[in-house]
Amino acid sequence: MIVAEQIATKLQSLPMSLQREVLDFVEFLAQRVAEREAVSEETAWAEFSLAQAMKGLDTEDAPEYTEADLKERWQ
Repeated sequence: MIVAEQIATKLQSLPMSLQREVLDFVEFLAQRVAEREAVSEETAWAEFSLAQAMKGLDTEDAPEYTEADLKERWQ
């Protein structure tokens, strides 16, 4: 017997008030899973976005500045 069938069998033996409580708990668990998946997806998109923004920066030729390039000299 699979888990869902075992749950259904045991659930049928409970009074209606406890069946509602089980339903509330199952809905709570489903919501928690959905929130975790949303956070995981958000993190993946943020990492992708950062990777795209940084793409090519390590190979970019950066100009070298000297003290003569500065307009003001800080002491």
